[in-house]
Amino acid sequence: MGATKTDHFTESQNELAVLAKALGHPARIAIMEYLLKVDACICGDIVNELPLSQPTVSQHLKELKNAGLIKGNIEGNSICYCINEPGLEKIKGFFQHISDHLAKKRSECC
Repeated sequence: MGATKTDHFTESQNELAVLAKALGHPARIAIMEYLLKVDACICGDIVNELPLSQPTVSQHLKELKNAGLIKGNIEGNSICYCINEPGLEKIKGFFQHISDHLAKKRSECC
């Protein structure tokens, strides 16, 4: 059996690609921004914040959760969602690495 395209990249690169793909939709960005703004676990209120149907919001939440950017806990008949900080730390670390590299390059460049 042949190698998949992802086999040619490091585990870290593949993990980051999954995170980036999960953030590749404006609705998911809006969900992340809302969860950051309220800074608490949210149960069901997210649907009221977006111009999308409940099933569509649920699908976006599922994608974010599968990528490890949010976590969900069952409370009664609903699932409460909040930011999963380790997932965000991976993205933060990647962009910090880029920022550090560019800062170093700037000081060495004309």
